[in-house]
Amino acid sequence: MSDLTDRQKDLLKSIVELYVKNGEPVGSEHVDKDYDLGVSPATIRHEMVELTQKGFLKQPHTSAGRIPTSMGFRVYISELMKEKDLPVAAEVAIKQNLWLKRNEEAKLLKEAVKGLASRCRMLALAVSLEQEIYYAGAANILDFAEFENIDVTRFVLSLFDEFPTLKQILGKAVGAEQVHILFGEDLEYEYLDTTGFVFCRFEGNNQKTGVIGVIGPARMNFPVVLPYVRYTSNLIEQALKAI
Repeated sequence: MSDLTDRQKDLLKSIVELYVKNGEPVGSEHVDKDYDLGVSPATIRHEMVELTQKGFLKQPHTSAGRIPTSMGFRVYISELMKEKDLPVAAEVAIKQNLWLKRNEEAKLLKEAVKGLASRCRMLALAVSLEQEIYYAGAANILDFAEFENIDVTRFVLSLFDEFPTLKQILGKAVGAEQVHILFGEDLEYEYLDTTGFVFCRFEGNNQKTGVIGVIGPARMNFPVVLPYVRYTSNLIEQALKAI
């Protein structure tokens, strides 16, 4: 649990949501305009300074606004956000599409990344039990300003040709939680600073593990992305263990 006050949590939540929506550093005037926090703009500015000093926000040198750090995003995800319920129609459609391919892992994962990329509007990836890589939705990341830098896009796409690098990145996620979240600013790769990874590991009958997830900007719509990745992972595991 973070040591933030309730007011600071409300402010952090509003800043994350504005940043996810607009992709621009958030100023106190934006928060005051869009959220009724019950305090003055001066108080908002003071609290933003506090959140920056505590490491939950950072200030890009070209802007007076603030953006969340990976620590700020993690507090938002673990304490402040509420995951969206998947529409029943989406659950049914995803399961039907995957179940039709359940007898062959390669076809199953190709369908999984295709569906996940479409639902999340991200670049979806999968690593099979045999360590084969599948991906779909590469064009989706071009909708985000973070990937207007050709070096960033080139590096992300090169991960599918350089499996040792991708494997090293995914291996940085440790812990027993089902959904793993990595932020590029916590990795040692320059061109991943503004990116994020969300993925789950799944098991087959042979105790080998694979990976399913998405790559996109650090400012993903986590309330939507997390449940889609988790649900898809659960279906893959069920299908593989039914083979």
